[in-house]
Amino acid sequence: MAATAGRSRLLVLSRSVAGLTAGFPGLVVSRQRPHRTVHQRLPAWLSQQVAFCSTASPSDDVTVVYQNGFPVITVNLPSRQEKCRFTLKPISDSVGVFLNQLQNEDRGIDRVAIYSTDGSRVASSTGIDVLLLDDFKLSINDKIYDVRTPKRELLSHEHATTMDDVKHLVQQLHTSMHIKDFQVNREKELCSRLEQLQGQLEPHEKARLQTAQKAAKMTRIVQWGGLAYMSVQFGILARLTWWEYSWDIMEPVTYFITYSGIIGMYCYFLLTGKVRKSSSFILERLISIVFYVGKPAHILQKHYFTGGKRECVIF
Repeated sequence: MAATAGRSRLLVLSRSVAGLTAGFPGLVVSRQRPHRTVHQRLPAWLSQQVAFCSTASPSDDVTVVYQNGFPVITVNLPSRQEKCRFTLKPISDSVGVFLNQLQNEDRGIDRVAIYSTDGSRVASSTGIDVLLLDDFKLSINDKIYDVRTPKRELLSHEHATTMDDVKHLVQQLHTSMHIKDFQVNREKELCSRLEQLQGQLEPHEKARLQTAQKAAKMTRIVQWGGLAYMSVQFGILARLTWWEYSWDIMEPVTYFITYSGIIGMYCYFLLTGKVRKSSSFILERLISIVFYVGKPAHILQKHYFTGGKRECVIF
């Protein structure tokens, strides 16, 4: 009986709780709450700023292809928004030449540089052939372009050696086929140059011969004049020694006369830097004086004449 009474009370209590729940829905407490995700929205100006600061550019804006053996780099110019093709020479051109061409083509480019894939800058003196061995990055103003270079097959060592042999053989054939023509043309040039020099030196050669003859005559006059001077001096000293005075008086006089002659020759050596050994020295000296200092000096030019004679001797 007690168990039956407890069950009836529990049933009445559950029904009363169900009635309260139906009358007041707010009293229901949920044990599990669903997970709520919050999405944060950025303002419109902030999203635009993030899009503007991005420097990543597609690699299609800069392409590299080979046409007729020359690398052709196509770049999208920032000012006019059009593509421009730059044909470069792989051997003679450098990175600096390519960058200068970019700035000359588009005046709106303020800063332009080339970087390697690891971020190090490539020097302007680097050759284009070295640059195109690996991929690189092209920086124009605030944009960076990833450039993919086409891979070219390198010649094997045996093929390269064969090509060198062929080039050497072609060079030898060209030399052997054109050496005779070169010799004939060179001989004609030298002969014409020799005739031209001989024509220019002909009046100077005539003047030189006249001057040499005049210098020879003057040399003979000086030589005979020196003999006459020594004869007169001998006669005067002999007269004073044996007729007018005695040897004891004239001995110091002859000594001073001889020593004065030695002093004069030493002064001549100091002025000219040459020692008189024979009469030919006087001849050469007079020829030099008349040839370069005399009247024909306004006709002859020393350097021109000697240079022309030297060139004729070489020919």
